[in-house]
Amino acid sequence: MVMEEALILAIESSCDETAAAVVKSGREVLSNIISSQIALHTVYGGVVPEIASRKHIEKINQVIEEALRTANVTLEDITAIAVTYGPGLVGALLVGVSTAKAISLASGIPLVGVHHIEGHISANYIENKELEPPFICLVVSGGHSHLVAVNDYGEYEILGRTRDDAAGEAFDKVARAIGLGYPGGPKIDKVAREGNADAISFPRAKVVDAAYDFSFSGLKSAVLNYLNSCEMKGIPVCQADVAASFQKAVVDVLVEHSMHAVEEYGLHKFAIAGGVASNSSLRETFARECAARQISFYHPSPILCTDNAAMIGAAGYYEYCKGIRHGYDLNAVPNLRLGERI
Repeated sequence: MVMEEALILAIESSCDETAAAVVKSGREVLSNIISSQIALHTVYGGVVPEIASRKHIEKINQVIEEALRTANVTLEDITAIAVTYGPGLVGALLVGVSTAKAISLASGIPLVGVHHIEGHISANYIENKELEPPFICLVVSGGHSHLVAVNDYGEYEILGRTRDDAAGEAFDKVARAIGLGYPGGPKIDKVAREGNADAISFPRAKVVDAAYDFSFSGLKSAVLNYLNSCEMKGIPVCQADVAASFQKAVVDVLVEHSMHAVEEYGLHKFAIAGGVASNSSLRETFARECAARQISFYHPSPILCTDNAAMIGAAGYYEYCKGIRHGYDLNAVPNLRLGERI
C-alpha cells in the first residue's frame, strides 16, 4: 500500500451524532464538528431512529460547511470523501451516504465508504502517531462489543464478539433500572466512583465454546433480579454500590478476555475504542494490567471514543490509499460486518 498525502472530508451519521471532519493523511485532524442529539433522545430513554434521521437532515449541510470552514479548505482542496455506510440505523446512515454521493457527483471527488467499527479502531491513529498494525483492539460501544486482531490497515480478524447485549447497551439498561436515565455509560461511571465495587457479587459470564466472546444479558438480568429482590424484601438499594458492582463485572470480563488475546497472539500493543472506551474504570484497569505485562496501551481521548467524523476520515484515508473507491450505487448497510466489503 502506497501512502500519499491526502485531505479527506469525512461524514458520520450512523446513530445520533451528525458529524463532519477534515483529516490530513489519516492522522492530522484539521476540523472535527459534531452535532449531538443526546438532549432530544434523553426524554425517550434512548435513541428514536425517526427523530435521529430527521435531525441529521436538518444538520448535515451545516456541519459539513463548518468542517470545511474550520479547516480553512474548500471542496477543491479535498482528495476524497469518506462516509460511514454501515453498520448503524438505516435511516440515519442514508442521510450521510446520500449527502456524500451528492457532493461526490457534483464535484467529481472520489467516494470511499467506511465501516463504522473500522472508524472506531482508526481513532487510535489520530493521537498515537507511532501506532501501526499489528495490534489487538477492543471495540466497546452501545451497539458493538468486538475483540479484534488488526493485522494491517483495513485487515481485521474478529476474535470475539458479544452473543447478546453489547457492553454499552447493558450500561444504558442498568442505568435506566437504577434511576440514572440516558445516556447510561457516563452516568454509571460518575456514580460508581462513590460506591463499593465489591458490595454485590454479580456474575461474569463465559461462553464455553468461544473464549473471546462476550455475554452481558445475564449480568443485566442479575442486576434487575437484585433490584426486584430488594424491593420485595423492603431492603434499601444503594445506587452507587449497584453501579460500581455492575461496572466492575463488565470491566473484569473485558479486561480478562483482552489480556488473554494479547498474550496468546504474542502482540505487545493493545488499543481500546468506542464509547465505552471512555469509561474511567476501564481505562485505569487496562493501563494497570498492560503495564504489568509490558504491553503498550493506546486509547483515544473521550471525544474520539464517541461517534465522530475524524475517525471516519482516518479509516477512509487508509482505504483510499489501498485503492478503494465506491460508485453512486453505494447504499446504507445497517448490519454490515467488520471486514465485509460492499
